[in-house]
Amino acid sequence: MKSCLDDLRVDSKWPEYRDFSDALFFAVAPGFPVEILPADTGLILADRFGGEIVRPAPETRLAAARRKAMTLRFARAAAFSLQALTDPGLENS
Repeated sequence: MKSCLDDLRVDSKWPEYRDFSDALFFAVAPGFPVEILPADTGLILADRFGGEIVRPAPETRLAAARRKAMTLRFARAAAFSLQALTDPGLENS
């Protein structure tokens, strides 16, 4: 999501997101100058009431090894969070 034009201009890391997704979308408010967004990304127009995909993103499937590594990393983080909820003393050790 980009809240304003300056938000997009100062975000130099967004191209790296492509390596960790099957499809990359920008979500912006109506009135955002969408012509400056890269044409090879998807576009979602959104406001506080909802959003709509107005341009689909090209799909580039993740390599199986990267998908597996990301899934395992996510699962471990979720497991640690759940364990911390069920065993509050774990965080202090």
